[in-house]
Amino acid sequence: MKLSWKGKYDMKKDNLIKFTKYLLDIMFYGSFVVTASLPITIKMLGAFSEKLHNHYLEGLIIYFILGIAAIMILRELRRIFKTVINKDCFVRENVVSLDKMCKWSFFIVLMSIVRCIVYVTPAILVVILVFTIAGLFSKVLSFVFEEAVGYKEENDFTI
Repeated sequence: MKLSWKGKYDMKKDNLIKFTKYLLDIMFYGSFVVTASLPITIKMLGAFSEKLHNHYLEGLIIYFILGIAAIMILRELRRIFKTVINKDCFVRENVVSLDKMCKWSFFIVLMSIVRCIVYVTPAILVVILVFTIAGLFSKVLSFVFEEAVGYKEENDFTI
């Protein structure tokens, strides 16, 4: 029995979806461990970084808040991913999730700017850029999904 090109494509697509789901799950649950271990981690890293050592409490508070924000973004991604697995992604819930991801991304940008008041590193400037782009991308995607949901609902009512 010979598989068609579409069959091979579907298998590759399913494998990629499974791999991405597992990766997302690892990141989600791992983020709890990373965030919870911040007091120990920051203390250990403070031995190598004078800035982190001198600003332990400020760093702990800021990184804890950033960790929570990252968990919230991962939670929304997992919600969206469930609809991908169910092959029903154009739903209002995904528009809401993308909107929340936009807000959390911009919150991370704001907290990163606050962190710059305490101390600046080149990496934080990259974080600000990445999450600004992620926030804008999430917002634009929410507009796209909102349109797609509208078309889907209109199509469902005409059948």
